[in-house]
Amino acid sequence: MAKISLDERVVEYAVYGGAVLGGGGGGWIEEGLQTGKLALEIGQPTLLTVDELQEDDLLVTVSLVGAPAAKEKFVKPIDYAKALDILSKKIGKPIQGITTNENGASTTVNGWFQSAVTGIPVIDNPCNGRAHPTGAMGSLNLSDLPDYVSHQAAVGGKDQNYIELSASGSLEKVASLIRRASVEAGGMVAVARNPVTVAYAKQNGAPGAITQAIEVGEALLNHKGEAAIQAVVAKLGGKVVTEGFVTDFTLETTGGFDVGTVWINGSYELTFWNEYMTLERDGERYSTFPDLIMTLDAKTAKPVVSAAIEKGQQLAVIAVPKENLILSSTMRNEKLLKPIEEIIKKPVLQYIF
Repeated sequence: MAKISLDERVVEYAVYGGAVLGGGGGGWIEEGLQTGKLALEIGQPTLLTVDELQEDDLLVTVSLVGAPAAKEKFVKPIDYAKALDILSKKIGKPIQGITTNENGASTTVNGWFQSAVTGIPVIDNPCNGRAHPTGAMGSLNLSDLPDYVSHQAAVGGKDQNYIELSASGSLEKVASLIRRASVEAGGMVAVARNPVTVAYAKQNGAPGAITQAIEVGEALLNHKGEAAIQAVVAKLGGKVVTEGFVTDFTLETTGGFDVGTVWINGSYELTFWNEYMTLERDGERYSTFPDLIMTLDAKTAKPVVSAAIEKGQQLAVIAVPKENLILSSTMRNEKLLKPIEEIIKKPVLQYIF
């Protein structure tokens, strides 16, 4: 049982460690730092380990949904709190804790601003210990419960793109509706969703994964350059697969997602669907989602998300086996992982199961 103290240094650890565990997605470092530090300016967010709560206490998930590379995306910190308020009024029950949907540069600190505003604690039990592309992958396998009614609220956009939305229904239908709302809002919305009990969240989520992000960020920021990259892979039990220059890069924003490929030195190919999905050399598979594949600046060790890749960048590519991550039960759900193959046009399931 523990209350994890939060200050500016911990915000930086969480954001940079989250950026690594984002695996190419999970939002932007600058946005994560802004949100985390703003939370500290307006109040004192609380981060608790999950065993601080009772098994039948109610948790809700907060997240960002959309395409990180969308040019007109616009979400203010207050939009996070507004989405939580809309959902709270919808379900009409007290909420004892907030969890984020995943680890990522901006998503690891999801909920910290809401906690500072409302006093509701953030619980170190994210839906997943790494970032993932679809809402279903971050929904605690609720898609396998045929009678579950998903309640979700979304807020985001600027001026004529601004949207406030509350929806209830099957998880698949509501998640699809929220994804389309993110497109209408310019590319991104803040979301509060899917009330569940603590007992269910512990069984299907990733207890302790925020602490893992903080520890990875501490390893990264307490070293410099190549030593920082080595500290990260040592912390996660991974390895540096290659280092070199980006020789080709494609990105298409479609259906609320970023999809594309990165080539390093003309021989290593990374595919991504927001997050990196595969890593190959001359057609030989090295790593497959939900293994962690991540790119870092080879000189500064700053994590570089897929949406920020440019030709000519010098990058280190790291890979971490999924067994070393704290993952949701959704990462073992073949039905939820199958769509990856259609999106990236490569086999995936045979490398996972």
